[in-house]
Amino acid sequence: MAGEGAKPIASLLLFLNLCMYAIVAAISGWALNVAIDRGFTIGPSLALPAHFSPVFFPIGNAATGFLVIFALIAGVVGSAAAIAGIQHIRAWNRLSLASAASSGIVAWALTLLAMGLACKEIVLDGRNARLTGSR
Repeated sequence: MAGEGAKPIASLLLFLNLCMYAIVAAISGWALNVAIDRGFTIGPSLALPAHFSPVFFPIGNAATGFLVIFALIAGVVGSAAAIAGIQHIRAWNRLSLASAASSGIVAWALTLLAMGLACKEIVLDGRNARLTGSR
């Protein structure tokens, strides 16, 4: 079959891609866990803060919550796309190419969205005191 020489290179790139997405999903899952543990608790005697957001993160700034959520989604979808790519390499026919390519494009689009939110977080000036070093 044509293109048999590309299988080892594609396998290596897919393995690196899977590792990268697993690391992104693990870090964003950790950040989401921290936000849930340290988040604002509404009790009977507590009132909502003036600038309450349902995507509130005690670390970072106003864009951190959106960044973490979309990075977690991109990490999970990217891992699934890498697994679909590995299945395509195992089959190596044109019938399995469409599913691997379409899931890869969706993962790439979600990764670009998370990257845009990361850029927005960098642009925003308001930082948490823990990130700036001043207390």
